[in-house]
Amino acid sequence: MSGNTIELFDLLARWVHVIAGIMWIGNSLLFNWLDRSLVSPRTHGQTKRPLGTIWLLHSGGFYYVEKTLLEGEDMPAPLHWFKWQAYTTWLSGVALLFIVYYAGGRASMVDSSAGTLTHVTASLIGISAILGGWILYELAQRVIAPRAPVVASIIWIGGFVAIAIALTHVLSGRAAFIHLGAMMATIMAGNVFWTIVPSQRALVASASGSSGADPAISARAKRVSIHNNYFTFPVIVLMVSNHFPGIYGHRLNWLLLLVLVAGGAGVRHVLNIRWTFPQWKPVLGAFIGSTMLLLWAIMIFGASTSAASAVAGTGPGSFEDARHVIDRRCAVCHSERPTDMSFGGAPAGVMFDTPEQIMAHAARIRERAVIQRTMPPGNKTNIDEAERSILDRWSGGQVNSH
Repeated sequence: MSGNTIELFDLLARWVHVIAGIMWIGNSLLFNWLDRSLVSPRTHGQTKRPLGTIWLLHSGGFYYVEKTLLEGEDMPAPLHWFKWQAYTTWLSGVALLFIVYYAGGRASMVDSSAGTLTHVTASLIGISAILGGWILYELAQRVIAPRAPVVASIIWIGGFVAIAIALTHVLSGRAAFIHLGAMMATIMAGNVFWTIVPSQRALVASASGSSGADPAISARAKRVSIHNNYFTFPVIVLMVSNHFPGIYGHRLNWLLLLVLVAGGAGVRHVLNIRWTFPQWKPVLGAFIGSTMLLLWAIMIFGASTSAASAVAGTGPGSFEDARHVIDRRCAVCHSERPTDMSFGGAPAGVMFDTPEQIMAHAARIRERAVIQRTMPPGNKTNIDEAERSILDRWSGGQVNSH
């Protein structure tokens, strides 16, 4: 299959994935907001009353929303369910994993300079992490949480930290971040398929009876729905992380990942308690600021000095030597007519066919190939330390001259 064909499938799957994800997460945030904003109505002598009501203004009209358990009343028709957004998001995400990582070769599963794992082995590790994280979550929630919810949370968080550290040490940083996001998204989709939708079916069945709906069924679905709500921000940041090599390519990428996940969940928590916490705005600002400060501190003060010393050389490097390295290790993709068609065309439109094109990207070449060491991706062209030293000396001279 040609690179252009793979790129077309990549675009289509990504398009569907983003649209479905927006719908799914939008629904999650909306219904969570509704539950926390509903107003208990006055009874006025009524024996039956809704659990809460709210008036909304949107798109040129007023909307009245009422939450109820029906209590033996007739089942309304049509009754709208919210499930296909979740299923479509997950299925398109799985398709992207195959297109980008497992089959398409558009991104490397492992850095060849840091390990000897084969592509198949690395792919199996990624898949196992997704399934293993989901199984651990299900066991914690179904077996332990009913009796000891705090213990279940500790087990799940500890398991997530262990999986995150392990993946970032055996897979490429980019693949590790994406697979951890896919693991959390799989848990969210599993909550919909295995708990929320079955609970809703049971709720419909119990509401159709003379005794009305069972509140315990509703509570079970709501519990994992809240879990999904806390997962949303971490999953989003992990899915967009592939655009930030300074994060996933850092030597402490596992720590940056954990800070991002904790920060996202923490922000979500502050937004969830703002109805009963008057000081939520300054706390939210302080939380976001401290998270960003911590990320910055890890990136700056945790930067590896060994990488710089490993490629250190003496004297300025010549353009001819640097171009020889770029022709061998970079131009296979970054060219008007690439020989590696995994990406269809030159990634990001960056080409190294002429001296002017190479000189114009000197700073970027230094950042990606020398400092972050995320290019070539997964070191698929097997650039060595001597060649990185050549690029370091040449690009360093170019950057310093400006």
